[in-house]
Amino acid sequence: MGLLTLPNRRATARNSVGITLVSMEFFRRSADKPCWLGVLAGTFNPVTVAHLALAEAALAMMVDEIVFVLPRQFPHKTYTGASFEQRVELLGLALEGNRRFSVAACKRGLFVEIAAECREAYGADLRLSFLCGRDAAERIANWDYGRPGAYLEMLKQFDFLVAARSGEYSPPASGLSSFAPLELSGAFDHVSATEVRMRIGKGQPWEHLVPPAVRHRVSEIYTPGTELAG
Repeated sequence: MGLLTLPNRRATARNSVGITLVSMEFFRRSADKPCWLGVLAGTFNPVTVAHLALAEAALAMMVDEIVFVLPRQFPHKTYTGASFEQRVELLGLALEGNRRFSVAACKRGLFVEIAAECREAYGADLRLSFLCGRDAAERIANWDYGRPGAYLEMLKQFDFLVAARSGEYSPPASGLSSFAPLELSGAFDHVSATEVRMRIGKGQPWEHLVPPAVRHRVSEIYTPGTELAG
């Protein structure tokens, strides 16, 4: 099977009382039906070579499909720099040619919310794994979810594949089985979207930090003197 390129397609599902729920909006979707779905959620401001390294490492672990998820609403920041549409465009350019990569938008950005939309779109009977680095895993563990026990409840719904980033991640003993290491083929500790924007703002070399397919477009979207905050 190949790839379905969708200019604007929403996946829908029906709840127990028959009301149609609007779920993920796909801009690019693999035609295969995954049993194990990797979810790489982020701001992608812009997409970097580290993002692709995470996805490729997950495929090497036999994950069937990676969906790059861009929330329309972030839990901790707003859209600055590149617009939502520009970030989707950059993801499409970066992922061109890999039929196991999909691009989708979700309504909100908390992992439990993204997971719910993924299950509506893909079905309940699949393994759901979020891909992230050590720093992100620690932020997720320390996030204020509003009530005691919410974090451990979340770990029952999906698991994490975590790449080392300036050190290995040490998961909490209570959730140890929900985390597995993600081995990257290279060193990416120095790579971040923040670093890309900072280098562009200072007029320093940045091209090596983003996929070759997006370099020209990144140079048009992010320019010195413009608002480059995350």
